[in-house]
Amino acid sequence: MKSILANIGRYFRQTDLILILLCLSASVIGFVMIGGIVYAEMTGIRDLLMQIAATTLGIGGMVVVSLFDYRMLARLWKLHVPAAILLVLITMIFGQGRGEADDIAWLVIPITENFSFSLQPSELLKISYVLSFALHLETVRDSLNRLRTLIPVCIHGIYPALLIHFMGDDGTALVFLCVFISMIFAAGLSWKYIAIAIPAAVASIPILWNFVMTQDQKDRFMVILKPGYDLQNIGWQQYQGNISIGSGQLWGIGIFSPEHRTSIPEIQNDFIFAFIGESVGFIGALGVILLLTAIALRILMNSTVSQDYLGKFICVGIFAIVMFQTLINIGMCLSILPVIGITLPFLSCGGTSVATLYLGIGLVVSVFMHNKTTLFS
Repeated sequence: MKSILANIGRYFRQTDLILILLCLSASVIGFVMIGGIVYAEMTGIRDLLMQIAATTLGIGGMVVVSLFDYRMLARLWKLHVPAAILLVLITMIFGQGRGEADDIAWLVIPITENFSFSLQPSELLKISYVLSFALHLETVRDSLNRLRTLIPVCIHGIYPALLIHFMGDDGTALVFLCVFISMIFAAGLSWKYIAIAIPAAVASIPILWNFVMTQDQKDRFMVILKPGYDLQNIGWQQYQGNISIGSGQLWGIGIFSPEHRTSIPEIQNDFIFAFIGESVGFIGALGVILLLTAIALRILMNSTVSQDYLGKFICVGIFAIVMFQTLINIGMCLSILPVIGITLPFLSCGGTSVATLYLGIGLVVSVFMHNKTTLFS
């Protein structure tokens, strides 16, 4: 028993306790908010129980991952990358949709005749991708801006976004794209390529709008550009979300308030920020934003302690996942961005999402723990 307690104490002394406490705080807030949604009878108790179970599993995975050297985990890409891609490909064939989502992104795994759980393989691919792409960038960093090096790097960086796009999950594909851009920028991509890429991206907008995007995707943008557009259908969710956030005013109506709640599809998932705004008002919503920002900045801060570029790039990748998912999700709820099905990190109901996010935090903690400066280093 003394040995176990000593090891636990040693772990807490060596780990990034600030980051872990920030993440746990966000998860607890998520539990309370989902509990409020259950109380309002807008979702079932099963969602809350699954969120608690997935978070507990994720925390355990975080501890285990943090104990392994991130360098070894990156070198094992030949095992975890094919496994993650295979799961995504299986989902493309046998996957199912869930709730109001219009993408086929979940594998339903039956446990008993009356109980099953769903797995979202694209979330697992995020972690595997960050590890493998970070290793690739570290390997070629000195020659990154040569075309013969940059082209394979871009292929590696973009393939997950394309793969997930063909699953119909454009929201997750966009997150992959944001992670790719963040990591390659951190690796030292020359400004001449950035200067070329930005005008090219702008010039491609008419082509995408007229020849690539579906009518449903165009409608989602029209909701943003033209307030009041198709309120009975595609614009309904965001319209209700705006009403919900606005009704919270400064302090909110209370998490377990008996007052009538604004009904929003998937409020426990993609639109939990609307429930937060309604329940705890502008002040509470701002507090949640500051907490998630603190988590993202703490992750980015850990990139500076790494004594190698691999650890730095891993931290930048996980930072990008947390930061861009936060920005996109809140942007959806505020009608600044179109609805594309992105969860709010640590708070939204989603078992695979929260569990794998904690695995990513485990990688960041591994970078922190395995770059400790000692007296003789």
